[in-house]
Amino acid sequence: MTAAAPPVRAGEPGVRDLVRSARRIPVGAGLLLLASAAFHTAVLVLDGGPWDGPVSWRKPITFGLSFGISVLTVTWICRLLPLAARTRALLLGAFTAASVLETGLITLQAWRGVPSHFNTETTFDTLVTRALAAGGVTLVVVVVALTVAALRPAPAVDPGMRLALRAGLVALTGSMAAGAVMIAYGLTLEGAGRAAEAYRSAGFLRPAHAVTMHAVLLLPALARLLSRTRRPEAERLRLIRLTVAAYGAVAALVTAAAAAGLTFASPATTAAVSAGVTMIPAGAFLAFGASPGVRDDPADGRRPSS
Repeated sequence: MTAAAPPVRAGEPGVRDLVRSARRIPVGAGLLLLASAAFHTAVLVLDGGPWDGPVSWRKPITFGLSFGISVLTVTWICRLLPLAARTRALLLGAFTAASVLETGLITLQAWRGVPSHFNTETTFDTLVTRALAAGGVTLVVVVVALTVAALRPAPAVDPGMRLALRAGLVALTGSMAAGAVMIAYGLTLEGAGRAAEAYRSAGFLRPAHAVTMHAVLLLPALARLLSRTRRPEAERLRLIRLTVAAYGAVAALVTAAAAAGLTFASPATTAAVSAGVTMIPAGAFLAFGASPGVRDDPADGRRPSS
């Protein structure tokens, strides 16, 4: 009988190679998605056409930008979550693959000049619609798994970053839920033979989707920025708590308004407001409250080892 192979330990070369690959591939994919957004922005400027509607260059631009940022963000924050190396690589790989799939299919349909969502005109279009729905489900599962990991104890990460990660991932879970509701609503209308109505009304939660999607970047970025000051940990944590509360209030207001059918802001405006809610307190803190100099905290938000 052949002896069983010994288990691979976290410090052994196979796992180290896995970890390095798990970072390089998502970073490359994220940069590729951002490059796609930039390219399609140039196409929109040169080609013209509508910004809104089921067929427009807006979709490859906004999806490439949002998913590019999201993949790079998740690649960063995964290092701070209490996850085994293989689990981290699996979750990050699934998130990256689903993000590339979503953006790629939407971009393909934009170049074909047909709607990407709720389109069952041909067999191929139906397959694209179903694949987009499957990619969305994958994203939801991965984000929920990351959120659960963030809620576990992580004593090596400072309290401000820990709170920022938890709040950001809870917000991202809400964003994925809003996207799932829109897709389910649109598919229901499309299944009832009301595809035109699905194109018009299924995006009713887009402002809520936008305001919650990038909290997972903005809040940890704020925590990282504050960790570079000499202010006491308690003060930094207090500011993070206030910012999380303000961000949550804005997200709740936007979500309630969108659910009620009130469209007082576009997704882009909503995202800009969210960034302001996060970064303005940090600017005030650094301008008027922070002592000069830089802390010796590690760059990833972990506590320095003793």
